[in-house]
Amino acid sequence: MPNSVNLTKYAWLSIAAALVTIGLKTVAWRMTGSVGLFSDAAESVVNLAAGILALVVLTIAARPPDDDHHFGHHKAEYFSAAVEGVLIILAAVIIVSSAVERIFHPHTIESLSWGILLSSVAAGINAIVAMILIRAGKKYRSLTLVADGRHLWTDVVTTLGVVVAIVVVLSTGIQILDPVVALLVAVNISVTGVRLIRASIRGLMDVTLPEEENQLIAQELANFSSEDVLIHGLRTRLSGRQRFAIMDILVPGDWTVAKSHDLVEDIEQTLQALYPGILVQSHLEPKEDPRAYCDYDVEIPIPTITVNKPQSSPSPKISQ
Repeated sequence: MPNSVNLTKYAWLSIAAALVTIGLKTVAWRMTGSVGLFSDAAESVVNLAAGILALVVLTIAARPPDDDHHFGHHKAEYFSAAVEGVLIILAAVIIVSSAVERIFHPHTIESLSWGILLSSVAAGINAIVAMILIRAGKKYRSLTLVADGRHLWTDVVTTLGVVVAIVVVLSTGIQILDPVVALLVAVNISVTGVRLIRASIRGLMDVTLPEEENQLIAQELANFSSEDVLIHGLRTRLSGRQRFAIMDILVPGDWTVAKSHDLVEDIEQTLQALYPGILVQSHLEPKEDPRAYCDYDVEIPIPTITVNKPQSSPSPKISQ
């Protein structure tokens, strides 16, 4: 099951990549004096902090449920994304400060060929690690790894932009292009930081599963609908890597407990086969009881057949 996979090895990979690229970019900056390369190195320091944070958070998120956290520790990953977003914005502020200072106090950059070479090597390392992290994050539904991978990919774009600026400065001698590109870098990474913070907030607010996943769950539940069985009130939420699905299951009141329980077990097993690790919660009710048709403010429609229900009950929200 995805939830049992140890993801900390990916965090260690991110930390190792950050340490190597910080060294390469720092040498490039010191050799050239480029504020653009300084901004690039500053972002790599943020990458290191994010990698360390990811290691801590993934370790916490992997802990099993305990007396104080009955549903596990999956939401810890959202805090990682939020903190990483704040760190990125802080790096952007530092970059802007350095770039503005360089605009008013111009400085000729030197050893450009070495700066280009070292930065290109660092970009290559980050590109490889970013693809690994994003792929693993999507496979194991880890917001922390996806956020870290996307941040690294932003770093790759940043480095390429700085290298292009250095080449232009080398070709034209227009020194002001260096701090201008640094300002553009700050804007670019700020957007990434804001997006990570928004994703974190959405997760902490118990956002529903993606639309395509909701539709697949609804289709599977529709296969259990019959003249005797009605399923409605489907709601889902995502907590870190943990999926949740909640629903009402209506059956004839004269069904035995064993027969009703077998149906519920079949439904749970079907959804767990569709999404391993999903936690299914169902409310079993007699279909003859008008109270069983009370609607929720928001629910996911489940395609089903027409069901004869008590005349005094409100109309359920069911797509035909």
